[in-house]
Amino acid sequence: MGTMVGHVAPGFGFFLIGLWHLINHVRLHSLHPKSYTSLPWFPTSKIRYLELFLIMGGCLASISMELFIGPHRHQPLDTDGTIPSYHLHNFEHSNISLTFFVYSLFSIILDKIQPPAHYSLTLMLGAIAFGQQFLLFHLHSADHMGVEGQYHWLLQIVIFVSLLTTLLGIGYPKSFLNSFIRSLSILFQGIWLMVMGIMLWTPEYIPKGCFINEEGHKVVRCQNHEALERAKSLVNIEFSWYLVGVTIFGMCVYLALYRMFPEKVEYQSLTKFEDQELEDDDLEAQKRNKVGGTKASFLPLGKSLELTDMER
Repeated sequence: MGTMVGHVAPGFGFFLIGLWHLINHVRLHSLHPKSYTSLPWFPTSKIRYLELFLIMGGCLASISMELFIGPHRHQPLDTDGTIPSYHLHNFEHSNISLTFFVYSLFSIILDKIQPPAHYSLTLMLGAIAFGQQFLLFHLHSADHMGVEGQYHWLLQIVIFVSLLTTLLGIGYPKSFLNSFIRSLSILFQGIWLMVMGIMLWTPEYIPKGCFINEEGHKVVRCQNHEALERAKSLVNIEFSWYLVGVTIFGMCVYLALYRMFPEKVEYQSLTKFEDQELEDDDLEAQKRNKVGGTKASFLPLGKSLELTDMER
């Protein structure tokens, strides 16, 4: 992950999943606002588990790149079988991918078996994946003090929002706002990862007074404290701009889909209401009889008249 491709590729994956969830949650809520229930993932018409298959494929590709394809010797271990310090971040990134792979795999198994707690367990697996991602980025072996560390620190905020909203989804499955924010946070994760890849590994975008240095992997270093603080402030401003942009994008998507998918009117059978009216009439008649001191009849009025006519 310590390259431009290593950030842009998984970032694009997070962006697509977040956008897919955002569109489907808004569409589902627009069609059924009264009976809306959040879904942890969305099946497709032709391939039910396409979303989960794509996540699993992306995770396997990421693990392969981190541990076998990216390293010069095509394996991350040293000659004595230990993990060298410059490959620690490869193992951290691969563990994140492994957790999302486990989430996708068991989501498919739970959907096929359909146990009573499959919805809550699926969200729990998603929360564990986001929790693992948050923990490993928070305790990242890469530089925490430089420009790259500032990008990672802001990324942790977005990951924490994904983690929190996933946990809240277990207790509040009918909350559209919670699902909306979770979708936007996943989408924002993808955008910010792509921004990191481009801004940290493109020499033209390195802040003034800073440069790319090779330390096992390429790292942005600054000439002095003033240049470092300026670079970190630019990252904060950049994050703010993208936050506003993602917010505007999310609102535009909601308004556009709300107009495209009007609410479906859920019809109910008229016989149900007719039966209810007859029951209400019977109850009222019984109450009137009790007030007048007469015994309540269990036969509706129409049936009593028919019996009287037959006796005549």
